[in-house]
Amino acid sequence: MKVLFDQGVPAPLRTFLSGHSVETAYEKGWQQLKNGELLNEAEQSNYDIFITTDQNLKYQQALANRRISIIVLSTTSWPKIRTQTSLVIAAIDRAKSNSFEEVLFNT
Repeated sequence: MKVLFDQGVPAPLRTFLSGHSVETAYEKGWQQLKNGELLNEAEQSNYDIFITTDQNLKYQQALANRRISIIVLSTTSWPKIRTQTSLVIAAIDRAKSNSFEEVLFNT
């Protein structure tokens, strides 16, 4: 799958997502885009999954008509995510068009 990381998603996570094409908003030059614009660009560029740490995304954006799957990580802490990457991988495996999932990490 084609995956886009939002600002705040630890870039080292990509090394655990073998078999997927992963890019960051920063690498695409999209770091200044607001969420709605960023989601539009991601969909126009045929990304399947958008991974973010923005807990408020579901309240700020109308997600019902989105094609892209959205996964929200509950933390930006790489040490916490690194020990539980299987949760992110499982969320990606479950992702379907227009799905939304929050991944909660144990503290």
